[in-house]
Amino acid sequence: MRHEESGASHDVDARLGARLAELRAERGWSLGELAERSGVSRSTLSRAERAEISPTAALLNRLCAVFGRTMSQLLSEVEGESALLVRAADQPVWEDRASGFVRRSVSPPHTGMRGELVEGRLAVGADIAYDRPPVPGLEQHIWVLEGALAVTVQDAEHRLDAGDCLRLRVWGATRFRCAGDEDVRYVLAVVLP
Repeated sequence: MRHEESGASHDVDARLGARLAELRAERGWSLGELAERSGVSRSTLSRAERAEISPTAALLNRLCAVFGRTMSQLLSEVEGESALLVRAADQPVWEDRASGFVRRSVSPPHTGMRGELVEGRLAVGADIAYDRPPVPGLEQHIWVLEGALAVTVQDAEHRLDAGDCLRLRVWGATRFRCAGDEDVRYVLAVVLP
């Protein structure tokens, strides 16, 4: 598993915080208005915008839903435009240290393309709950490469082992949980509606 150095992580958090503040300002919203729309406290939003905290995947998902973006789109906005050929060394990696989730943007969002590929890794015991999709009706294909993954969609839990694939459109809450005694690695194909 690749971990970013703390200086590089802070730089990404700083750019991400600045972009979140820009998105809020573009809409003319106060921190209070964004807190009301997202269900995230004003103090947490303020600390994220100032890069005093590294946002969790669940927090970014809530903000993406309010701003009408996928997490990949938001992260690509702070990392710059991707080339058509994305070398392994150039694939952006983002880590939610609090939950044990590492996300590699294998095929980042690109102008004119609706799909993207993400490699996800969840450490043993990792459990991430998303209260809503970033974009309603988002199409996802989840293919497990190593380990076991439990995905809960509309109150139904699906256990996926290596080689299994779950296909769905996301309209409500989802949950991703490492379901085994080793880290799980999976591919997430995302297609905008």
